[in-house]
Amino acid sequence: MTRDTPSEATPRALPRRRLLKGAALGALTSGLTAFPGRQALAAPALRGTVEGTTLARTLRLGKPGKGGYRRLVAGPGEPHLVRDDLGAAARAGRVARRRELLSFVHLTDVHIIDAQSPARVEYVDRLSDPGGLLKSFPVTGGYRPQELLTTHVAESMVRAVNRIERGPVLGAPPAFTINTGDAADNAQYNEVRWIIDLLDGARVRPDSGDPGRYEGVMAWGDPRYWNPHGGDDLPKDRHGFPTVPGLLKSARAPFTATGLKTPWLAVYGNHEALVQGNLPLLPVFQALAVGNVKITAPVSDAERREVAELLRKNDDAAIKRLTESRSQVFRKVTPDNDRRLLSRAEVVREHGTRHGYTAANLKSGTAYYAFDRGVVRGLVLDTCNPTGYSEGSLDRAQFAWLERELVRGSSSYLGEDGTTVRRKATDRLFVLFSHHTIETLTNGLGGGRVLGKEIEELLLRFPNVVLWVNGHTHVNEVIPHRRKSGAKGGFWEISTAAHIDWPQQSRILELADNRDGTLSVFATVLDSAAPASHGNRLDDPDRLASLSRELSANDWQPHLDGSGRPEDRNVELLLPAPF
Repeated sequence: MTRDTPSEATPRALPRRRLLKGAALGALTSGLTAFPGRQALAAPALRGTVEGTTLARTLRLGKPGKGGYRRLVAGPGEPHLVRDDLGAAARAGRVARRRELLSFVHLTDVHIIDAQSPARVEYVDRLSDPGGLLKSFPVTGGYRPQELLTTHVAESMVRAVNRIERGPVLGAPPAFTINTGDAADNAQYNEVRWIIDLLDGARVRPDSGDPGRYEGVMAWGDPRYWNPHGGDDLPKDRHGFPTVPGLLKSARAPFTATGLKTPWLAVYGNHEALVQGNLPLLPVFQALAVGNVKITAPVSDAERREVAELLRKNDDAAIKRLTESRSQVFRKVTPDNDRRLLSRAEVVREHGTRHGYTAANLKSGTAYYAFDRGVVRGLVLDTCNPTGYSEGSLDRAQFAWLERELVRGSSSYLGEDGTTVRRKATDRLFVLFSHHTIETLTNGLGGGRVLGKEIEELLLRFPNVVLWVNGHTHVNEVIPHRRKSGAKGGFWEISTAAHIDWPQQSRILELADNRDGTLSVFATVLDSAAPASHGNRLDDPDRLASLSRELSANDWQPHLDGSGRPEDRNVELLLPAPF
């Protein structure tokens, strides 16, 4: 699925995940070579399932209607583009020679949302609306018009994944599905349970508070939020958003999830770790989450400052006292203990040992681990900084664990001084998984943290590190990390679009040995099972997911086009075989 093809000269917008942008955490430069502007090499032959991928069909924005609102229309598929940025040659005979090493599905940034929770901060998002209190305020992602449909998007994506019986290029069934973080949006127990139950195939009731009515901002009559049931609001009046009677009830109806056919693995993200992915789990937020007071949008600078000061002071008692005197800012809602905020150890315990986390993780409360699939050893990192803010880093203990894992599976690598180290070991191919990208590992708050540049330098010492898979930025992107001094080789970094924002996609990843001294990583974009048009139907998760995708494409706040460039979507990524 793509928007109209974006200009490659267009500057990258801020991702919507950056809900609260604190003090600058530093820019990380990587000195990477750009994708070569030349004609693509021959695309690979296909042996497996193509239907449902963007090889067969893409979805694009149609002509704008009232207020600029655009429906989605089908477009032609996109073939794989071949990239040789890391210096490996694309030899003509590789198609006949190659053999499959690993195939899996990548989900990320599902952002399951309890849209009625008092712990949400929709009021902050309103400050950056067109005509809001503050111009160019770097705050987005606290409210999206599609956020009450996140469970349906996840269910529709599960259905799409289950239809992939064989990887499109190598023809092997996916060995597993991995969800690289921000599966829940707000560190809440009910959100974590909903995503686990969705992927496991259990009964899901995407509702909280009063089971008889919707208590979120979309039913408050506040014109700054989209009210799908009718009435005047700015999204309909200015941006052409539709009226969808019955949506608030249909979105909360229970359903039995399909469940993934493949085993699935979890990765810890900053939205599981922090309130709205940015703020530490302070008592004031815990009290808000399970309480009966929900903050609406302050209408003046004075009210905004008052709310901010109460939160800064961790003063939940003062917030409760102000409920009656400031009813336009503090609203009464039905409390729900299932909205309680979870620690990292509690999130790990909810997953148990079926989804990657080990008995050691359950005992220690850590969220990094390793697993094996044939010659491939997967290394799952916890890149969240519990001190706060959305960007990530590693603690020193985890960084030491990462280096030990790499040494254990490498017979030849570079030491810190640049000399070659040889040892007796069984060589493994390493594939890393994390929530954050290398570029967003910039958060050194709290001290003793390892940032992206140092991690990249470590990985480039080990030639059998071939791939790093992540999310966080909500965009399809592929970045080569090349060994220094002009040497061939390195590793590829693949980031995949989010489920919460346009274009709501996942990926199928396939790793092959070409038996000619090179490896290939095939990345293929997967759309959900939702049709291009919901057809005004609200009776099925696929139809609700279709509406969500349409709403996400028309979000009125400026945000990143998660489609990425063509060379970031369906690609064959070549690299020298390390052994």
